[in-house]
Amino acid sequence: MKTMAHCLTGTKAFKHNAAMNTDHHDATLIALLDRIAQQDHAALKSLYELCASKLYGLALRVVTHRDWAEDVLQESFLTIWRSAGDYRASLSPPMAWLGLVVRSRGLDMLRRRAADRSHLTQELDEVLADTLEGDSASPLDTAQASEQAWALHQCLVQLDKRQREVVSLAYVRDLSHSELATQLQIPLGTVKTWIRRGLDQLRTCMSRFA
Repeated sequence: MKTMAHCLTGTKAFKHNAAMNTDHHDATLIALLDRIAQQDHAALKSLYELCASKLYGLALRVVTHRDWAEDVLQESFLTIWRSAGDYRASLSPPMAWLGLVVRSRGLDMLRRRAADRSHLTQELDEVLADTLEGDSASPLDTAQASEQAWALHQCLVQLDKRQREVVSLAYVRDLSHSELATQLQIPLGTVKTWIRRGLDQLRTCMSRFA
């Protein structure tokens, strides 16, 4: 019986200490968020050191890629810096609010990527569609598709080497503008310019085969 009583007492003490630790942790985070709302850079750094690992794990679960998760984490802390004044401890625990910021930034990234890929694919589809006859029975007609593929190849080889590389990576490997910029180590604006000019040249070239 003494052993049982001792175990129960130990369990209660453990739960009590855990609750106290949680309360202390929350109080620390709330204080940091209050300081961040006052544009305290040191507080932001402290918050990052305390929470970055856990928030990165959450970002990784949302976007599923390590590089993306790192970008989400950075965007999240920029949001925290700008929006800390909106946090209300009476409405949610600090980690819940921080987690919501990370989830929101992660979902924003996924939406941007989906829209980016859709836009790129649509542009090339439009270039190819310009070579189809209006009364064509189906764009999937085997012979016509083969002719399009040959025409596209002929037009691609006429592009500048770097433009051809960017356009090919964008469509063949389904990479977004930002991914292309990272992989090729060139500015995002340059990637967009090369793709736009490349597509304009492809459209002009493909029109000759229409």
